[in-house]
Amino acid sequence: MFTGGSPSFALPNFIAAARNRLKLHRLVPLRVWVRGYKSNCSAHSGRDVAWWAVALAAGVCVKSPAHAQAILPLAPPPLPPWSAQEVFQPVPYAELWSRTPGQSIAPEDTPVKTRQRPGYDPVGIRFHSWMFYPQVTAGAFYNSNVFASNINKQSDFIGEFQPSIKATSLWDRHQLNFDAYSRSLEYSRFSGLDQTDASVRMSGRIDVRHDIAILFKLRAAYLHEEVGSLSSPTGAIQPTPYGYTFEDVTYWQQFNRLAVSFGARNENYNFGSTRAQNGAVINQDSRDGSINVGHARVDYAISPNIGLFTAFEGNERNLRGTPTSSLSSTGYHALSGVNFRLTSLIGGEVGAGYTSQRFDDPRIGTVAGPAYRALITWSPTRSLDIKLKGEEITTEAVDTITSAVRASAIQLGADYELRRNLIFSMSAAYEHDKFFGQVREDNVYAVNAGLDYLLNRISSVGLRYKFVRRNSNLPTSTYDRHEIGIDVTAHF
Repeated sequence: MFTGGSPSFALPNFIAAARNRLKLHRLVPLRVWVRGYKSNCSAHSGRDVAWWAVALAAGVCVKSPAHAQAILPLAPPPLPPWSAQEVFQPVPYAELWSRTPGQSIAPEDTPVKTRQRPGYDPVGIRFHSWMFYPQVTAGAFYNSNVFASNINKQSDFIGEFQPSIKATSLWDRHQLNFDAYSRSLEYSRFSGLDQTDASVRMSGRIDVRHDIAILFKLRAAYLHEEVGSLSSPTGAIQPTPYGYTFEDVTYWQQFNRLAVSFGARNENYNFGSTRAQNGAVINQDSRDGSINVGHARVDYAISPNIGLFTAFEGNERNLRGTPTSSLSSTGYHALSGVNFRLTSLIGGEVGAGYTSQRFDDPRIGTVAGPAYRALITWSPTRSLDIKLKGEEITTEAVDTITSAVRASAIQLGADYELRRNLIFSMSAAYEHDKFFGQVREDNVYAVNAGLDYLLNRISSVGLRYKFVRRNSNLPTSTYDRHEIGIDVTAHF
C-alpha cells in the first residue's frame, strides 16, 4: 500500500484485498456466448459473495480448439495471485496493491460485467467451512449453418441442458475449490451433431508464508470440437470428441514492489474420430499427445497506478503425428510492457516481444516474429466499459494436413448497464490467419451480443447472438454462420 509519500507493499493486505475480489480462476465456458457460473469464494461478507458471483457471470473462454478464431474473445482476466498461472493476461496489480488494509473499491467503480449487484447475486449453500453453488441452465438456439459450409447451408434448432455445481472452502488460510459440469446439446434435425461434454476441476492456493503462495489447478474433461472451428478437420460433419487433462503448479512470491512467479503446466489430449461428408471416417489419433509448458512472470510497481512486467512461456508439444508427418514442435513466447491505471476512467496493459515455434515437419519449419498484446479499458461513465484488445500469436491449426497458423486480431467490445439487473454486452472482432504448411490465408469477422436480465437471486434470463464469417483462399474453408438463442438459469 502507499501511505504518505513512502511506498510499501505487504502481502497480507494484497491477499486480503484479492480475497475480497476473487479466489477462483476463470471458469470454462459452456459455449462462446453462454454465461459462466455464478458463485462465491468467501462467506465473510455479502459484498464478497456478490462480487465473486458476478465476476463469473461474465463467462470466459479457456484455451480450446473449439472456436472459429485462434484468439479468444474478450473476457475478464483473472486477478492476482491466480493471474500468475496465465502470464500473458493483464494484471490489475498496481491498482490492487495500492489499497489500504480493508479498503475496497465501491461496486459502481468496478467493471460493469463483474460488479456486485446486491439482491441479484446467488447466496449459495453453506455447510460447515464450505460453500456450495448448484446451478442449472436450459436454453435453445438457432444455428443457420450447422456444418460450416459455403454451399448447401443447413440450419437447425438446438436444445441445451447444463447442470453444474461448485464448492469452495472458507478457511482463513489456504483455499480449495471444486467445480463440475455437464453440458448436452440436442439437434432437432441433425442428430449426428448431438454431443455431451463433461468436466471436473480442482484448484487451490497454499499460503506458505505471508508473502509466498503455491497455486495449483487440476482438470479432467471430455469435450468436442465444433464443426467449422479452426482446428476441426476439413469436411467433418460431426463434432470431434477428445479427452483432456490439465495440471498446473505455480510458485508466487512478493518482495515489496516486486512480484515473481514461475510454474509448470501439462496438457494431454486424446482425440476420437469424426466423419466426412462422404461417410468416411476421419481418424484423429495423430493429434494425441501432450503439451508441456514452463512459464514465469515478473511485475514491478513503479507507483500505485503504473507498473512494468516481463512474461515468458516456453513449450514442448509432443504429438503422435503420422509416419510421414510430424505434429510436434518446440517454442517460446516472451512479452514485456507496462501496466497502467491512468485515472479511474482508463487503464490496461500493453506489451511487445517475440515469439518462435520450431516445427519438426520441414514443410513448416520455424514460425517466428514480433509479438504483441494489448488490452485497454475506457469507462466514460460508471455504467459503460469500452474495451480494445489486440494480440498476435503462433499456434497449431490441425487440418487434414499438418499446419501452423500465425494469427493477429483486434477486438472492440462494450458492456453497458442499462439497469442494475439488466446488462447489455457487444463485441466485434477481426482476425487474420496465415497458415504454414499449406497455401492458405483467412480473414475472420465475428460479432457477439448478449443481454442478461437478472430476475432475482435465484434466476436469470439471457439472450445471445453470434455471427462469424471466415473468408479463405481455400473455398472449402469459407463459410458464415448466425447463431441466436435464449437461456434460463436457476442458481442457489
